[in-house]
Amino acid sequence: MRLPLLAGILCGSLLLAGRGTADAQAKPDRLKFVLAQMDAGSAKFHSAEASIQKQQFEKVVNDTTTESGTIYFLRSGGSIQVGARFDPPNAQTLEYKNGTVTIYTAGTNQIKTYSAGQNQALAQTILALGAGGSGRDLVANWTITDQGAEQMSDGSRMVDVEKLDLVSKDPTIRNSYTHITIWIDLARDLSLKQVGFTPSGDTQTTTYTNIRLNQPIDQKPFAIKCKGKCS
Repeated sequence: MRLPLLAGILCGSLLLAGRGTADAQAKPDRLKFVLAQMDAGSAKFHSAEASIQKQQFEKVVNDTTTESGTIYFLRSGGSIQVGARFDPPNAQTLEYKNGTVTIYTAGTNQIKTYSAGQNQALAQTILALGAGGSGRDLVANWTITDQGAEQMSDGSRMVDVEKLDLVSKDPTIRNSYTHITIWIDLARDLSLKQVGFTPSGDTQTTTYTNIRLNQPIDQKPFAIKCKGKCS
């Protein structure tokens, strides 16, 4: 199972929410400002809940599949817990907690569990791209190219975002994604959009909208349980 974007690690990290025109080249000192803003936002981040849409493009068959649902991020200490529900026809409920990924598929009434094991640190690195990651951690784990400022919709309004292209310093992640492009709302330290590029030419695009930041998370709708006996 890949360790990709938020939705990817669960489904194995964003319909494109909005488009702007990036600056041709951000000023050299701009990245320092961006990372400092992320550090400030990360210190205030506790949780986020949002609508999620994931598009998976497969180059070989020239086909795109789309999934939509709801997702939450909850930070406890230095770790991130994530839960997601995807609408039919996929109808899956997913959870990442304490280094374990659990996936329930309603159609087959089946639960599958995966342990991140030695990849737990990598999983946390990827998950931090979605919400609450610090600039300090970003520069420690990724080679960053600042592609400038844009504006995009978060589902209710247009917001300023910074477009960053990331190449992982870990070869394990690079084997799955040659690079990942993210659009960061610096004011909230949230990634509104992520695109992961695979060595085979596939892409996974994830968009987060209708975001509720630092509000209580009702985890009951994300609870994983079988109907009767699981297969």
